[in-house]
Amino acid sequence: MDILQKLTEELQVKKWQVEAAVNLIDEGNTIPFISRYRKEVTGALNDEQLRKLDERLTYLRNLEDKKAQVLSSIEEQGKLTEELRAQIEAAQTQVAVDDLYRPYRPKRRTRATMAKEKGLEGLANIILLQMTKNPLEEEAKSYLSEEKGVTTVEEALAGAKDIIAESISDEADHRTYIRNITLKEGTITSEAKDEKKESVYENYYHFSQPLNKMVGHRTLALNRGEAEKILTVKIEAPEEKILRYLEKQVITRDNPNTSGALKETIADSYNRLIAPAIEREIRNLLTEQAEEGAIQVFGKNLEQLLMQPPIAGQTVLGWDPAFRTGCKLAVVDPTGKVLDTVVIYPTAPQNKVREAKTILKKLIEKYHITLISLGNGTASRESEQVIVELFKEIPQKVQYVIVSEAGASVYSASKLATEEFPNFDVGQRSAASIARRLQDPLAELVKIDPKAIGVGQYQHDMNQKRLSEALGGVVEDSVNKVGVDLNTASAPLLEYISGITKTLAKNIVAYREANGRFADRRQLLKVPKLGPKAYEQCAGFLRITGGTNPLDTTSVHPESYEAAMKLLTSLGYSAEDIINGGLKGISKKVSKPKQMAEELGVGELTLKDIVAELEKPARDPRDEMPRPVLRSDVLDMKDLTPGMVLKGTVRNIIDFGAFVDIGVHQDGLVHISQMCDRYIKHPLEVVKVGDIVEVKVISVDLAKKRIALTMKI
Repeated sequence: MDILQKLTEELQVKKWQVEAAVNLIDEGNTIPFISRYRKEVTGALNDEQLRKLDERLTYLRNLEDKKAQVLSSIEEQGKLTEELRAQIEAAQTQVAVDDLYRPYRPKRRTRATMAKEKGLEGLANIILLQMTKNPLEEEAKSYLSEEKGVTTVEEALAGAKDIIAESISDEADHRTYIRNITLKEGTITSEAKDEKKESVYENYYHFSQPLNKMVGHRTLALNRGEAEKILTVKIEAPEEKILRYLEKQVITRDNPNTSGALKETIADSYNRLIAPAIEREIRNLLTEQAEEGAIQVFGKNLEQLLMQPPIAGQTVLGWDPAFRTGCKLAVVDPTGKVLDTVVIYPTAPQNKVREAKTILKKLIEKYHITLISLGNGTASRESEQVIVELFKEIPQKVQYVIVSEAGASVYSASKLATEEFPNFDVGQRSAASIARRLQDPLAELVKIDPKAIGVGQYQHDMNQKRLSEALGGVVEDSVNKVGVDLNTASAPLLEYISGITKTLAKNIVAYREANGRFADRRQLLKVPKLGPKAYEQCAGFLRITGGTNPLDTTSVHPESYEAAMKLLTSLGYSAEDIINGGLKGISKKVSKPKQMAEELGVGELTLKDIVAELEKPARDPRDEMPRPVLRSDVLDMKDLTPGMVLKGTVRNIIDFGAFVDIGVHQDGLVHISQMCDRYIKHPLEVVKVGDIVEVKVISVDLAKKRIALTMKI
């Protein structure tokens, strides 16, 4: 297989682009580095295309390795024909290779292998050839052998049929047809093991869906219901059509002596050997497809969450609500430093509301708090009520935002949190995290396992290695898109920078603590174990403010500094102009980009990036994202009425809709059918996590705590 050609067709790009990208990946370059600083080489392939290319490259190379192993194994057995070699080399998937290898794979002892040991292969061949003029009982008598354990005609015929059944099952063409026809015309069904029990799987108690119309979230729901022993799941294939196909392939002569035995053997082969294996394969295929879809949605949601704009310049009070143990508070200054922590008990069972308000008033006055970041966990509703009452009693203008607590408890109990806040308990750490994730979501959320951030569906049921790799790539792309301040970034944040390992991240922080602030990007080469290759990969994504070189504040890579300085000089600017707010209008002065790029010795795309960065140094792509809704009043679910129009924030997106926070502690669901007036395949076509949307209430179910919303206003 020509892997480069295959990737070219799949990605729908030019072959030279694929070849260049593969070479760069093989040389050890990271996806963010290639995407940002090697645009000329790859023809500006973006990070999404490059990640898909990298993933498929790995799969196709593994496929070629598997083909080589299979060919070698069959050749050692002396059974490799040119036709078989061509079939294996042309296979496009690992399943196809497995099908072709099946007859030659070393087997455990089966009924067929035991029958062969008893010398019944000859009888099986007689039946298969369908040329005997004698009844099979007569043919079988010559295979009786007490020594081999074949004492009756029935035993001999049964053994021969077992051999035939396995050979039918091992035929690659048969499996390909049966797999395809089952996927095309088969049905997946589920039944409840105990209908009396109420559960979230009630919709699947008597469920039936054509396989070719099965959607991912239903597959994952069935898998979970089956794993929890609530559902029995089966695949119903077009058995009659499959048996007719097999009979047509196997029974090639109209011989009454063999036809009956072959029909019986075909049915046994299908029901005992083929159908269970095909069912497993199709269930695995449906699961893989569902997982892949869910991972993509999770990745998109995670990216939007990480890329939410930071709320800068405000002192924030992080509030981790609780009942019995009290609400933990942490005051965090605009730089993320924790100034104070305290525990208050305004909720049941203590209900010390007045005392809590007194403490809050003092904190607000002392630290000039302007924003409260309230976690959405247990006792959040009761805490929100206290906050809104407090706002009516104080002269200061303070607002609040309800933030997702997802992952806060995971972080607060982690080794990292213990190192960061050695003198705090888990509640204080959680409150600080809740405050910081509002100030700078990216910097705070990278400390948490992406799976724990809570913007996916069924994330605990899927392939954890694949999920971790995909989400890790999303975090890596997001962090590098934004860039980080080399002198303030934490080790967990630095770990996601292109070319920086966990060890290097710790070494950078240790070097900074021992030697003070970095004044120049070149100082990175003094960090232990950070060599020229790592420097090349990471330098452009690490910013230094107030250093010796103004270009260090930008995403211009050091390899382009000479070109950038020549550009500045030719246009009448100096490096100091970068510090003084950028060079507005510089792009208009570059009238002949192709000619200028040649003069500067860089590519045209690189020149374009340099100009854009100089015009607006260290621009933050998160600034273009919608800002969180700041609240100063509270709504209760019982206050909602059908027809009410509200503003809300998209919190999570799933295959069948989006959950929107409208400020009542219970996110409402906008079903995919209620998102717009046109047909859409997925909610991501219309909304993304963090979007501020206007919604209308359709219905409210207080008992089940369900709110139905529409965006068709």
